[in-house]
Amino acid sequence: MDASAILPDATYEIECRKVRLDTTDESWHLGAFMNPRLVIFDNDGVLVDSESIAHRVLSGYLTELGFPFTLEESYRHFLGNAARTVHTVVADRYGGTLPADFTARCNERVFAAFELELRAVQGASTVLTELRRRGIPYCLASSSDHAWIDLTLERTGLRPLLPPEVVFSAQDVGGVGKPAPDLFLHAAASFGIDPRDCLVVEDSPNGVSAARAAGMPVIGYTALTPESSLTGATLFVQRLTGILDHLVHGH
Repeated sequence: MDASAILPDATYEIECRKVRLDTTDESWHLGAFMNPRLVIFDNDGVLVDSESIAHRVLSGYLTELGFPFTLEESYRHFLGNAARTVHTVVADRYGGTLPADFTARCNERVFAAFELELRAVQGASTVLTELRRRGIPYCLASSSDHAWIDLTLERTGLRPLLPPEVVFSAQDVGGVGKPAPDLFLHAAASFGIDPRDCLVVEDSPNGVSAARAAGMPVIGYTALTPESSLTGATLFVQRLTGILDHLVHGH
C-alpha cells in the first residue's frame, strides 16, 4: 500500500550481500550507477522505518474484522500498493467487503502507533550525511502526500537533511504515483539532470518499475522486500549504508 493511504515502510540492518549488474540493459550506464549526478530515495521503508508498524496494524485490523492476514501476507499483498488494493484482495480472498470507513479508521490506528514508534531507518542519517560530504546531490521522491512526508521527516529527525526543496510527492505530478515514471522524471528535471545520470533507491516492486520506466538504474533495498520481488533492480543491499560501498566519492 501507499503510505499516504494506509501504509508505510520498515527495515532492519543486515549485511549487504549481493551485487548484480545487468550490463545488457541500455537504459543505464555504469558511470551513472557508480558516480550518479543525483540519488533519489523512496521514503517509507527506505528512509523512514514505517512499513513494519503500518503492516502490523493493518494485518491486525483485518484479522479483527474477520479477514485474517499474517504480517508476512500483508507485506506480500500490500507493500507499495494503493489502499484500494486492500479492498480488492479481501474481496478476492474472502469474498468479503470492508467497512466504508476502513481506510480512515486504519489510518487512525497507524498514526497512533507512529506517535510512539516511528523512527528513521538505521543508517539513513549516515547515508544522507555522507552523500552531502561527498558532494553527491540527493532527494526524496514518494507517492505519498506532502503532509505525510513532512510528518515522517519531522518525527524521525531527518528534516534537516531533507529540506522541502529536495522533497517530491506524487502531488507534484497530478497525483500520479509509482509505478508510473512521472515522479522520478519530475525530480530529475527539477535538478536539471538527465534521468540516465540518476540512481534510485527503492524497496517496492512499483518503485523499481517506476525507476526503470524512467530510464534510471535502481538499488533494491531488501531489508524487508525479497530480491525476487524487485525484478529490474541493478543491485541489492540489505543494509542501507551498503549503498555507499558502490559509489565513488563525488564529482
